[in-house]
Amino acid sequence: TVMNSVLIKRLGRFAQNMNIKGTGNGFYQTVMMSTSAEITNKFKTLAISVPNPFVYHVELNRPKKLNAMNNTMWLEIGECFTELDTDPDCRVIVLSGAGKLFCAGLDFSDAAEMGSKLAEHDDVARKCKVLYNQVKKYQESITSIEKCCKPVISAVHSACVGGAVDLITAADIRVCTNDAWFQVKEVDIGMAADVGTLQRLPRVIKSESLVRELAFTARKMMAPEAKESGLVSRLYEDKDSMIKGVIEMATEIAARSPVAIQGTKKSIIYSRDHTVQEGLDNIAVWNMVMLQSEDFMNATVAQATKSPPPTFSKL
Repeated sequence: TVMNSVLIKRLGRFAQNMNIKGTGNGFYQTVMMSTSAEITNKFKTLAISVPNPFVYHVELNRPKKLNAMNNTMWLEIGECFTELDTDPDCRVIVLSGAGKLFCAGLDFSDAAEMGSKLAEHDDVARKCKVLYNQVKKYQESITSIEKCCKPVISAVHSACVGGAVDLITAADIRVCTNDAWFQVKEVDIGMAADVGTLQRLPRVIKSESLVRELAFTARKMMAPEAKESGLVSRLYEDKDSMIKGVIEMATEIAARSPVAIQGTKKSIIYSRDHTVQEGLDNIAVWNMVMLQSEDFMNATVAQATKSPPPTFSKL
């Protein structure tokens, strides 16, 4: 149409003024995307694959131990998501568990090792320092999921217990199978949850009463209740259909502009922890820079001309 032609010309002049470069018609830039699906062997407790371009699948990989979280897994989770945060080949991450369940929570063999470390000290201040440092390490590991600028989709099947609830509440999107169940288990072992559940779960399901009930009683929350409360957004018949569904969802997200997706995640998290006005001010500053990106111009022209979506450069 005439309107679209005028719009394209104006956007073209704007792109030239902003020094935005492309190929072909001046708006599209084609990049090579890896389709590797190789499993990396860098981590002992995590399995990483690339099922589709820009989509990374991270699996908790201690199936014989029901994916119980030992010290190695805690630290590797932090290392993995910190690395993926800056990996330009990664745009979306799927987090799931290998074997017959998602995660059984804390590995008690590591708890015994902690007792041995504490026994090395007589003074309470020294004992406290050991415990504090350990808790902070685990907190930072879980928070690395939230800090990762790439969207993280957690896919839960069967049991999600204790520390696993901390894990999924740090993710952006949560889905599960019909047979999944969730349990804030910590009071059953004589402790208060200390790596994220008590801080994030109230912001996820928006019911202080339900959060306190779950945390005080350590009862199981079954999949239908998890969906009704907002802990998860989708239910799947079984694990296979769930993994297929979340890979498709991740692939759809990965096709969008990484500038737009990462900016959206940052803004949502910032706004959660600030006032509405502070959130508005923050996204205004972000967009006064990012609206000058080639992604905005390429995507806008594609929408205006009903052209195929552009291929976006790595970020």
